[in-house]
Amino acid sequence: MRRGWTTGACATAATKAALSALLGNGFPDPVQIRLPGGQKPSFALAHELAGKDFAEAGIVKDAGDDPDVTHGATIIVRIERGAQNTGIVFRAGSGVGTVTKAGLPIEVGEAAINPVPREMMREVVLMLCARHDCASDFLITISVPGGENIARNTWNPRLGIVGGISILGTTGIVVPYSCSAWIYSIRSGIDVARAAGLTHIVGATGDISEKAARAHLDLPDEAFIDMGDFVGGLLKYLRTHPVDRVTIAGGFAKLSKMAQGAMDLHSGRSEVDFDFLSNIVEQLGGGKNLVQKCRKANSANQVLQLALAGKIDLAGEIARKCTKVAQNVAKSTKIEVDVLVVDRGGKIVGQSAKDI
Repeated sequence: MRRGWTTGACATAATKAALSALLGNGFPDPVQIRLPGGQKPSFALAHELAGKDFAEAGIVKDAGDDPDVTHGATIIVRIERGAQNTGIVFRAGSGVGTVTKAGLPIEVGEAAINPVPREMMREVVLMLCARHDCASDFLITISVPGGENIARNTWNPRLGIVGGISILGTTGIVVPYSCSAWIYSIRSGIDVARAAGLTHIVGATGDISEKAARAHLDLPDEAFIDMGDFVGGLLKYLRTHPVDRVTIAGGFAKLSKMAQGAMDLHSGRSEVDFDFLSNIVEQLGGGKNLVQKCRKANSANQVLQLALAGKIDLAGEIARKCTKVAQNVAKSTKIEVDVLVVDRGGKIVGQSAKDI
């Protein structure tokens, strides 16, 4: 599948083009940059504007075959000369967020431009300034038309990044359907929660599960982590960044896979085991007829409904098994783990502890 480029790579290329124009060399188009891994991609310019003391360049982000919400967004960099000895200063323009909560790699009050993109842009500025024998005192403002709307479909509002998207990337390359961005967001969510002094967080597999957990638990927004299918990513990060308590909230099918030890709950990477579920029903006192129906069921939800009708606490037992799995993965007896099993209608049908 076709790879793409991060917002950080696009911003770096736009920085190089704009600064080249400001220093009198015109806008290079296409403009080539060097990524942290040594690759040298070229980018076509979608926007050029120059004035007496500034220049702007814009690049349309191509995320390749990845379903990235920023695909097609225009990353615009405006470079202006700064005051003497101020160095390189980054600012958030329209559509780029500002950090308002501690726990992220960028300080509160700063533009949401992550460390690696900042370093990539600095390298470009320093290289061009060395060629032109001039001081590197420049103000770099990044804007993204429509970025505030795009950000509503990202983790930024939950992480306390307001006003737009973040300029991200560690390699400059977007790998299609990569898990890395989601896991990075999980880690950022944990970091923000810890920095806010929270000791209890919730990892939810989806929107329905999160809403059920929110209604059940009196916790602030920062406590809720949209972990998706990546329960392993959440628990492994907690090994070195622990909290006192973590609640896992998820649908019955996904958590039935976790109960068997799966750490990636995606349907393409783990499967519901009907024999496993049927055996639990039998262990809990289910009759032979019920067990056979569960074994021949077409879906995990059908097994759940059969168990509920037979007054078998299958969901509760799945929750308790998930708790043991989670504690083993987190490798810490100091982290209290509990689990909420949620049905398709958003009702909690099983839990590992009665005091949650």
